[in-house]
Amino acid sequence: MPSLYNNNVQNFQNKDTAVIITEMIHDARIVQIGERLPLDEKIGLWTGDSRGYWEGDTLVVDARNFNGLTHSYSAFGDSEDKLLVEKFYRAGPYTVNHEKTLDDPSTFTDRITAIVSMTKVAGQLYEYACDEGNYGMQNILRGERIAEKTPQNLALTKRSIFVFSSFVTVTQHNFPVVLP
Repeated sequence: MPSLYNNNVQNFQNKDTAVIITEMIHDARIVQIGERLPLDEKIGLWTGDSRGYWEGDTLVVDARNFNGLTHSYSAFGDSEDKLLVEKFYRAGPYTVNHEKTLDDPSTFTDRITAIVSMTKVAGQLYEYACDEGNYGMQNILRGERIAEKTPQNLALTKRSIFVFSSFVTVTQHNFPVVLP
């Protein structure tokens, strides 16, 4: 789910793999597309074992086998029994909707579904890092301006990487916590 800043996401794919990179904490999820055997359920991963398939023009991703060391959602649960179903589909020429449904019966009595609308922006993903005083950024930019003036760099063409900036629409919010 998006936070207050660094909500950029870059998605790319080939015929049998999709990669979802988030700018915040620079996480890259690799989604196997097609009929592939899932991991053994004893193998738990921080972001789960993601398997994808196509329903028309919608990429559906089922993520399970979370390691149980993270919260299921927000500050609730432990993710051990979590199933996350995600759907990526175009809502317009520059917009992709990312619909997420969380099903964790050991934590919640009902599923939680939210839709994040991601709008295409021209820009790059940057490493998420704290830069006290931003002195490092000033020096990085100064060095880049000098490098741009060197003859071999003048001949290079610039490339654009498109990323998505997002905002959240919650479509269902009846998620009481299951108490022991």
